[in-house]
Amino acid sequence: MATVELRFSALPEHVRTARLVAAAVARRAGVDEAVLDEVRLAVGEACTRAVGLHQSNGVSAPVRVALIEDEKQFSIEVGDEAPHATPGDRASGSGSGTADDLEAEGEDEMGLAVISGLVDDVEVTVGEGGGLIRMTWPTAPAPLV
Repeated sequence: MATVELRFSALPEHVRTARLVAAAVARRAGVDEAVLDEVRLAVGEACTRAVGLHQSNGVSAPVRVALIEDEKQFSIEVGDEAPHATPGDRASGSGSGTADDLEAEGEDEMGLAVISGLVDDVEVTVGEGGGLIRMTWPTAPAPLV
């Protein structure tokens, strides 16, 4: 299992670099060429979401991206360290509920919907200490040389 790790300051201009690195590593891992645009878009969306969460919560830690090549699949994990409300928090009304909070939550849900539309195998985990989006694509076996 080969892993490439990328950490970058939570600035929008670094998202493009993460997309380019993810596409290059996915290509090398054997992800189908027809799917590379989806990989690029999904990583861009996940990284943009993480950057936005860091900026809106005043988190100075870098955004984390792990590109993981397994035998039959390629996974990308995008992690943030922004505090997330858990579903129970929303139900109990412990959030501030301001217009800005509601707008940010709507943008967050929209980003996750876009990622879910691009990636068949996506897993999102969130908590007070941060969140993680794990996206997985199948790979083709390496050609015999």
